[in-house]
Amino acid sequence: MKSEVETRREKLAAIRNSGADPYPNDFSVTHSVADLKALIEEDPGALSENGPDFSVAGRLIAVNRFGKTSFLRFRDVTCQLQAYIRKDRLSEDDFLLGKSLDIGDIVGLSGSLFTTSTGEWTLLVKGLKLLVKSLRPLPEKFHGLKDPEKRYRQRYLDLMVNPEVREIFVRRSRMVQEIRAFFCERGFLEVETPMMQAVAGGAEAKPFKTHHNALGMDLFLRIAPELYLKRLVVGGLTRVFEINRNFRNEGISTQHNPEFTMLEFYQAYATYEDLMDLTEELFSRVAKAVTGSDRIVYQEREINLAPPWKRISLANALREMGDVPPEIHGDREKLIAFARSRQVPVDEKARTGKILTKLFDVLVEPQLVQPTFITHYPVEVSPLSRRSRKDPSVTDRFELFIAGREIANGFSELNDPDDQRERFQEQVKDREAGDDEAHRMDEDYVEALEYGLAPTAGEGIGIDRLAMLLADAASIREVILFPLLKDAGKPGQDEKA
Repeated sequence: MKSEVETRREKLAAIRNSGADPYPNDFSVTHSVADLKALIEEDPGALSENGPDFSVAGRLIAVNRFGKTSFLRFRDVTCQLQAYIRKDRLSEDDFLLGKSLDIGDIVGLSGSLFTTSTGEWTLLVKGLKLLVKSLRPLPEKFHGLKDPEKRYRQRYLDLMVNPEVREIFVRRSRMVQEIRAFFCERGFLEVETPMMQAVAGGAEAKPFKTHHNALGMDLFLRIAPELYLKRLVVGGLTRVFEINRNFRNEGISTQHNPEFTMLEFYQAYATYEDLMDLTEELFSRVAKAVTGSDRIVYQEREINLAPPWKRISLANALREMGDVPPEIHGDREKLIAFARSRQVPVDEKARTGKILTKLFDVLVEPQLVQPTFITHYPVEVSPLSRRSRKDPSVTDRFELFIAGREIANGFSELNDPDDQRERFQEQVKDREAGDDEAHRMDEDYVEALEYGLAPTAGEGIGIDRLAMLLADAASIREVILFPLLKDAGKPGQDEKA
């Protein structure tokens, strides 16, 4: 018995043998399906067999044949429409073509619009052209592609057969457009900074390493654009932003992909408090633009993005929500003992600030469902942040949490070159002690600060995580078109919860 692919290849051969082109590029499309539907709503008189003709194109998703008639259902990038083939309204060649079409073929259709007896808007086909012969049947007879592994590996099939997946990426695109408009309206300049860097800086993370043959030098894929963007502020570009890729050589999970998209922006003569206000305004506006409201539902929980949002220091959050006694916050040994009592794994060689943030990650972060700014992180875990004048052991920094996960990180920038050099040196000691995510020394950046960085605040926002929130997606893989996957059939790291 012939396979479906063999049957379709025979049809392809027959088309070629007839002298026809199975992959032409000469069909002119005048309207999308959405255009037609909008036209009908505006002018119901267009619904007439003898009305104006339109030309549309799309992929066949259903075919039902009844002797001298056929009903086709096709979809373009906007939506789907039914088409009606009647032998007396087509040439013999076009009618025979209609009888041979398969689900998955891409066709060009010309004709007028009418309403069927069931009330469905339908295109009466007067001209038909095969634009692409599909050689493989769509999965599960177009009832959907459900296996996550296959969906991610063959995203083109996922987009073909799962309309809700297409909507996620349409929503993501609208989100990015709205973010870009928001910053451009406020006088920010969009820039691009290097993705290959001699020193991987701007975050605590493991970089990917590569080598440039012509220059004979090792380079790193960037873990963050931060230090280059602040160099631009030194140069006088006082409001800059970038939406682009970062790369971190870390595990894969529902919240992490080694290649991800970040928004980073920097504003001179602003503080971390100014950026908290701006972030509230940004998220509320983007949510309204994408979903129609700043009250959204994420994984069956309602989240209110309307300002103002809760603001609480890390120390108070640990005390109030993590039940970490405030009197032990500065005592490293007691913190380690407390972590053991709560089964929180910590690096017992780590400094106090690292232990505090690890306790926060485990005990507090999952509770932060509604938008919450956590402020005043320890200096030890904030090597690029300005110290607080009220308490020099902490920094003028915040992280934003929504739905139990970090969405953004911002702070008033450290612009004292001597303090920055000392912070880098402390990070180098951490690296030598075994912390391979600690910052490297960046002499060129320190030199830039010596020319003078205006008082500045900056922030990074995870575009993928924001897209997850606005698309109600449980996994980051649902909002990245082509997430990284291990080789099929080979052992490797599975996705973690």
